[in-house]
Amino acid sequence: MNSQKTTSSDHLPDLPLLGLQFMNCTASYAQADVILFGAPFDSTASFRPGSRFGPAAMRQDSLSLETYSPYQDYELPADKICDIGDLELPAGSVPAALERIRRAVCQVLDDHKMPVILGGEHLVTLPAIEACQERWPDLCVLHFDAHADLRSDYLGESLSHATVMRRVWDLLGDGRIWQFGIRSGTRDEFLFARDGHVRMNAFSLTGLEAAIGEIGSRPVYLTI
Repeated sequence: MNSQKTTSSDHLPDLPLLGLQFMNCTASYAQADVILFGAPFDSTASFRPGSRFGPAAMRQDSLSLETYSPYQDYELPADKICDIGDLELPAGSVPAALERIRRAVCQVLDDHKMPVILGGEHLVTLPAIEACQERWPDLCVLHFDAHADLRSDYLGESLSHATVMRRVWDLLGDGRIWQFGIRSGTRDEFLFARDGHVRMNAFSLTGLEAAIGEIGSRPVYLTI
């Protein structure tokens, strides 16, 4: 286990970072193709707080996982992945925390590397997609989840874990979001999908191959 605390980065000097290393991802920032970081944020949690501890828990549990997948016959290229730690996010300000996540993703993309974010509640996805959409206007989103997260607001708040995919739709528009495994949501959320605004595949992964074919060569953001 690498318990060293990361407090700075040559590429992210204005974004304080904290945390442990994921699995055996030992590449330096310069060597890596993929930059992994945590976004320990759960400020809009409505049921049970604690997902801010998710990045640390995933790193801890990753120590017990093999890097080889027999299903895909694929070894995780640890020498191409750099874990730079967790963003230090300001408490008490949702917009400020989301802006810090957006800036981090922008800086990783500016360095021509792929960002991977460990949450945290689902709202951390919104600033990441904003950063990606600025660079790729034809961006598509694949969303795997139990919940639709398509509410227009939650208890009067437009920025919430329950509204994140609706805010993503505000950015991307119709036909650019595919959802899989959805089993829960309000009637309005399911009607919103049935009206064709998003491609919802409720209860299963049925339609995934068709979605991949339809997306084609367009850039994709994956959220799980």
